[in-house]
Amino acid sequence: MIKDKNYYLNKSLFISATNTDVGKTYACSKFAKFLSSLGLKVGYFKPFETGVIDNKPLDGSAMLKLVKSLNPQFDFHINDVVPYQFKLPAAPYVAKGDTILDFDFLQKKKKELEQKCDVLIIEGAGGLMVPVDKDIFIIDLIKLFQSKAILITPSKLGCINDTLLSINALKQKDIDFDFYINLYEDKDSFKEVSLPFLKDYFPKLTYLQEV
Repeated sequence: MIKDKNYYLNKSLFISATNTDVGKTYACSKFAKFLSSLGLKVGYFKPFETGVIDNKPLDGSAMLKLVKSLNPQFDFHINDVVPYQFKLPAAPYVAKGDTILDFDFLQKKKKELEQKCDVLIIEGAGGLMVPVDKDIFIIDLIKLFQSKAILITPSKLGCINDTLLSINALKQKDIDFDFYINLYEDKDSFKEVSLPFLKDYFPKLTYLQEV
């Protein structure tokens, strides 16, 4: 699943997951460092961050600091990188309240950020089917941004169901994707509980820790 430099050049990678707290920001940092090691200039975009306290989006700020250290040309402000910031820790559809989301603006912002990098890493919110607006979900943003999807799946009990449901959703939308297992929860029992099926069902498994 891990490709060479030319594969990633001039692409955007949309990092999503099977649910919240599965490791999207961790995956963003892993891919940023990996792509930078290939000699590519990386950028970062998180259209929505919820649970923002004191006007400081923690995930977005941490990633922007990392990306700037890897690519000093990516000289954007946090409000450019995380244009929609909401206090309530909920799905964007709920957290936004009366805010009207401008998806044309988000597309323009993506193009602006892409001018300062070879690969733009886009981080979603929650899982693929988290609602952003009425009848618009995170998975729809992947299509809107014409990105390649990186699906992060957990190692905990229940990951088989979550992984298959998310993969089926991506296939139904005809979205190009790779998936990575994040060995972080129930990892001691993963080999006994979940790995036997996953290993038989998929021709190859890749772990996020290998990126």
